[in-house]
Amino acid sequence: MSRTTTLRKYGKSERKTRAEQLFEALPTSPPTTRKAKVEVESHEVSRITKQLVSVTLDEKVVIQDKEEIPSTTPTPPSSPPPPPPPEQQPSTPKQPQSPPPRRRIAPTPVPKDEPVPGRLPQKPSQPYSEEEDSTFHSDTSSTSSTLRTLTWSEICPPSNTIEKIAEASYAEVYRITNTLGTSIIKVIRLDSPIKPQTKAQSRSGLVDEEPHTDEDMLGELQISEWLADIPGFVIYKERYIAQGKAPRSLLETHQAFYRREKRKDPDRLQWYPSPSRYLDETRFLVVELGDAGTALEDFEITTSEQLWDIFLHTAIALARAEDLIEFEHRDLHEGNLCVRQARPPLSPGSGYRFNNSGLEVTILDYGLSRASDPDRPGGKVFMDLEKDLSIFTSEHAPQCEVYRGMRSFLLRGDRGILGPKYHTTAYELPAGAVKRRKGSKRRVDWGGYYPYTNVLWLDYIYGWMVENFRGEAKVLRGWEEETRELRVHLDPGQPREVMSFGGAGEVVRFAVEAGWVGEGQLMDGGGSYLSGAGAGDGGEDKKEESESEESERGSRGEEEEEEEEQERLSKRSVRPCRRRQA
Repeated sequence: MSRTTTLRKYGKSERKTRAEQLFEALPTSPPTTRKAKVEVESHEVSRITKQLVSVTLDEKVVIQDKEEIPSTTPTPPSSPPPPPPPEQQPSTPKQPQSPPPRRRIAPTPVPKDEPVPGRLPQKPSQPYSEEEDSTFHSDTSSTSSTLRTLTWSEICPPSNTIEKIAEASYAEVYRITNTLGTSIIKVIRLDSPIKPQTKAQSRSGLVDEEPHTDEDMLGELQISEWLADIPGFVIYKERYIAQGKAPRSLLETHQAFYRREKRKDPDRLQWYPSPSRYLDETRFLVVELGDAGTALEDFEITTSEQLWDIFLHTAIALARAEDLIEFEHRDLHEGNLCVRQARPPLSPGSGYRFNNSGLEVTILDYGLSRASDPDRPGGKVFMDLEKDLSIFTSEHAPQCEVYRGMRSFLLRGDRGILGPKYHTTAYELPAGAVKRRKGSKRRVDWGGYYPYTNVLWLDYIYGWMVENFRGEAKVLRGWEEETRELRVHLDPGQPREVMSFGGAGEVVRFAVEAGWVGEGQLMDGGGSYLSGAGAGDGGEDKKEESESEESERGSRGEEEEEEEEQERLSKRSVRPCRRRQA
């Protein structure tokens, strides 16, 4: 029987190992006359080799360090191969003339099918998209394994008050209050065990929201960072992991929320699992935000000052975000606007219509939003809404019509809204549905910048406030009369010959020209000043618009041929409007 050449080590070795002998036999760098530098480099090499994983000779791993770096994929133990013939050792791979840079020692390869830390996921299964070379410059690149973990009892102890206030895109929203203040937390279920539904829960129509990875939130968190310095957007605090069973207070507020929602909408389904089903291993990603007040859907509007401020605060915030990061919210319904009484109302007759109610309005939830990277031309973050067409075919809520309005605009390049049956085929308009404009071959691209979608949501907010106004009828009639011309240019149902706003920036410019907002008021909250706002001469406005468009085209670089075709369609179909001079 031949003797095996495999070396097995048990306990501490009394002599140098084969690996150490081979390492000493490696060619060394040529000597240098600068002794001090040699000593430093020798020290650096000595320190680095302690972290060395392997050295490759003739494409075979022959050296294995005693201490291995953890890997995501377990590697089975193997015996070291026999050493190469002595005559081949001097001619093994060429060595560099100086020690390689420290960052190149023992690199850890990243599999192609795994997300790279610091980048948005590129796999088709991931909802957010961006350009392949885009990287993040914030803590959004961290994964759940690097975040601190808290139990639910630590998040909401008996001394804290917790209240479920809303359900956002793949997240539940709670308000937590204690002696230190108030915060809003968004809770996203991660892929982890959970109790199965009971028979009663199944009969009640419970639909479990699919678990997510923390990478699903990277896009929203990146947009939150870009919006942090713009007045009117929610403040981002931190994020962490919540794990374990839920305390009674969490279960009670969850149940109270659904009882309240059922009274409003008897057909409403429960989309998120009850906290009674949480196990010790059930994990959630928690994003903590600043408290923005009460959701618009729960706020009682009773005065014209409140109507003015809710609409104009929202329009100005959107306009600033359009100007700075080419932002589209794409989901701005009454649940994603918060209102807070920041100061006492001003007495009537203060001059402008804007900023008299004392309300502070905040936009939140960027789960479906789109924005451009302010630091890198061409970089953008968006959710590809073609991955799930259900929001375009659903009719469970009035805002579903706005979703269809957005996609109809991307499909056809005009304001006409197609019905649910025309939104069943991803990326393309169904054959024979509506004749497409001549020369239009472009697929739906949610990464493009279409500020008209913000106009659709401003029109929705306007209509919602009118329908849910709780003040005197004559007050509402007076406000509607004064804003009649504004509403005409917001309404997507108007005939084609009626000019439309192209974005929130044009809505604000209209308000300035109407005398509702002062130019100085646009500067009060910081942020960017809208170029052209309040200009008295239409010719100057057009000149500034032209310069702005030319600058935007230059910053985005050369567009693809199909995108240029869509832009031409958009400009013909949604024409910028100006307030008619009396």
